[in-house]
Amino acid sequence: MRFRGSGDADSAGRREGGGVNAPIDPVLGTIAACEGGFWALLALGLCLRYLLRRRRMSVLVLGAVPLLDVALLVAVGVDLARGGEVGFAHRLAPIYLGCTVMFAGPIIRWADARFAYRFGGGPIPAKVPPRGPERRRKEWVDFARWLGAAAIATALTLALGYTVADAPQRSGLFGVFGSLGVVTAIWLLTGPVWYSGRS
Repeated sequence: MRFRGSGDADSAGRREGGGVNAPIDPVLGTIAACEGGFWALLALGLCLRYLLRRRRMSVLVLGAVPLLDVALLVAVGVDLARGGEVGFAHRLAPIYLGCTVMFAGPIIRWADARFAYRFGGGPIPAKVPPRGPERRRKEWVDFARWLGAAAIATALTLALGYTVADAPQRSGLFGVFGSLGVVTAIWLLTGPVWYSGRS
């Protein structure tokens, strides 16, 4: 009779419990790659603009940022079409896409202003005060952007749910709507409402 040693038990645990050798969720991996790609394109674009003085090439590089969103959307759709089980990453992807659409522009402008100041002789970037009308306005603007991101996430989830997803996948995808509601409520209370009360 052969007794299983600790090595056999560890191997079985990895096979059954998704240990260190468990495959990475392809959708989650794509989200991580898109996030890394965004910052890489941003850094490359700004370096081209302010360090190498290649403004036209900089515009082309920064203009490629939306292609990352397209790649992620295609990855989610393909995974669903192949019968992939809906998990956290599938529900996160539409939120991530909505946020990149609504917040990538302000992030790029924020970074551009700081690169311009440090390397291009631009003015000192303005800082938003911790309270007051300007801060209150910024919080409402950011919250409005989040509402736009949530609307995009909702539209993408519905589109995926009624095109490439089957009924069980659709049910799993639609679980994101509760999370969107929770995030919206928390953002409203800790952002615009909080800073409006402090002003």
